[in-house]
Amino acid sequence: MCAIEAGRRGRRVRVIEHANRVGKKILMSGGGRCNFTNYDVRPAHFLSANPHFAKSALARFTSWDFIARVERHGIAYHEKGDGQLFCDVSSKQIVQMLLDDCHEAGVEILTDAKIDEVRHDALGFEVRCGIEAHRAPALVVACGGLSIPKMGATGFGYALAEQFGHRVLPTRAGLVPLTLSGRPLDDIDGLAGVALPAAAEVDGQRFDSAALFTHRGLSGPAILQISSYWQPGERLWLDLMPGRDAAAMLLAAKVDGPATRLPGWLADVLPKRLAQTLCQQQGWTDTLQTLTEKQLRGVGQVLNRYPINASGTEGYRTAEVTLGGVDTAELSSQTMASRRVPNLYFIGEVVDVTGHLGGYNFQWAWSSGVAAGRSC
Repeated sequence: MCAIEAGRRGRRVRVIEHANRVGKKILMSGGGRCNFTNYDVRPAHFLSANPHFAKSALARFTSWDFIARVERHGIAYHEKGDGQLFCDVSSKQIVQMLLDDCHEAGVEILTDAKIDEVRHDALGFEVRCGIEAHRAPALVVACGGLSIPKMGATGFGYALAEQFGHRVLPTRAGLVPLTLSGRPLDDIDGLAGVALPAAAEVDGQRFDSAALFTHRGLSGPAILQISSYWQPGERLWLDLMPGRDAAAMLLAAKVDGPATRLPGWLADVLPKRLAQTLCQQQGWTDTLQTLTEKQLRGVGQVLNRYPINASGTEGYRTAEVTLGGVDTAELSSQTMASRRVPNLYFIGEVVDVTGHLGGYNFQWAWSSGVAAGRSC
């Protein structure tokens, strides 16, 4: 997006891509259909040491601007929950759209170009790739983060920022499955593959969506969302019946069917394997009529606020994004330009701006890219 905007302004633009093809992360996104943006993009959907930084770029190139571009290219799309937009056919269409726009704007793209060194002098920047040297008066760093290293993700962008005197805030995996170990992992033995509507909560943050039990711990949209807020050592809570007051339902069920056994009632409101596991863990075997109101409320409390002691995350291997990055205090929020080095820009995931799950990180890439492309 940055290259397209700069090219349309008549600038000579060269994109240097270290991978053997462009847009690999786009291609794999959304199960191959690319969750390219969201109808509801607001700064509140992003994490950053400066929560206000993303406002300018997001306001000047909105999700509607990108949607209009998608429609101009005749790409069919659909909404899939909470404003998330996906291609009807394939994420390849988004990549081709960007390539077509680059071609129209006269942008040159080099792939499989391994960068050995970046220099800066009075004349501008020099990027050395083997025996080739590429010179330009402006340099835009759009190297992404550390997530999914099998696609070639590295810390090169962070190293480059530090080379030019920029502070890089600590990075960690975001939008990533959580792992359990020891007794907590034993507690979910046999539940791998079980999915259910659920809400995850930690330190005042809550996400209602769905959870999935895995062989190593927990995944699913609610877990991926909360992982960006969870810190090692913090206990998080899982609401197994979101939007429903489990205690009130149990008390009503006791009136309607006092002879109902608690395991049977749970099997009707939760996946059966999960209901069985909970009953084994908690020793729930009685009929509803034998349980006091206090005991039923205690059962309800467990169902609406089940404690999870995560031991860690699956790390960058499966993380969708990288939290942290180039400190926004040293960048212009309007142009993404460095405040330390003239004509140096940082955009996208390499910057300390991370979106929620749902197309927000792509929108940040588009918006920050356009901001830099209109300035550099």
